[in-house]
Amino acid sequence: MILLTLPVSCDLLGSKVPTGKPVARVGNAFLYEEDIAKLITSEMSAEDSTTLVNSYINRWATKRLLVDNAQRNITLAEQDRLNNLVEQYKLDLFSQAYKDALVARSLDSTISDAQAQQFYLENKENFKLNEALLKFRYLEMGDADYNIDEIKERFTRFDAEDKRYLDSISVQFKAQYLNDSTWISLDKVIARIPPVTIENSASLLNKTEFTQLRDSLGLYLIAVKDRLDRNDDAPLDYVLPTVKQILLNRRKLELIKQLEKDITKDAIKNKQFELYN
Repeated sequence: MILLTLPVSCDLLGSKVPTGKPVARVGNAFLYEEDIAKLITSEMSAEDSTTLVNSYINRWATKRLLVDNAQRNITLAEQDRLNNLVEQYKLDLFSQAYKDALVARSLDSTISDAQAQQFYLENKENFKLNEALLKFRYLEMGDADYNIDEIKERFTRFDAEDKRYLDSISVQFKAQYLNDSTWISLDKVIARIPPVTIENSASLLNKTEFTQLRDSLGLYLIAVKDRLDRNDDAPLDYVLPTVKQILLNRRKLELIKQLEKDITKDAIKNKQFELYN
């Protein structure tokens, strides 16, 4: 078992000893110069710093006054309930801080592609698309004098030499997207190509080697290499980051669960934790 020792400030435990010169008081509570000194930075003007400090003091006083009035007017039963909530919240904060520190120090965050693929295949039914995806490429051109026939031929064939050629003249295009090996959501495709809308996307963006569209803004060449629709199986390369995060979260939970077991077992062994009949 790995145990970490975390520095605990007495301020967090509510046992801070007042020091320095007080600047405000509410009942038996004091606000000191050291409490507000950290608010001021060298970049602030005298007027800004005064405004900030006064505002802070007023907020501090208001909260203290509200608490004082609450303690006089809320029933003891309700005060006990609230104090229990405060104590539980403090316990949760300290516990979580310790577990976070342990995880940061001890967790192996490396998830291999092979591990992710195995998990994906075993749980494929849980990875359904909630949006259509495309592997596509497109070019947007204006009204300049292009060698349009050659561009269409190279765009459609799209071998290695064609890719280099289109890239070499890319400054001529108003826009382009030629990475047709990566899945992209239908919404992003529609946002890129003005003539395509959600209503006509099913007909215009079917799997095809070449489609040509034109509007008042220019000419669009589109090729859809592959398409997946909503509720189809999500491809692994698209959900790989999600799969790895799921596995990492599971590993983290297992580590925390083991930590809690070890801490309890160790406390019983060392007589720090006892159960009475």
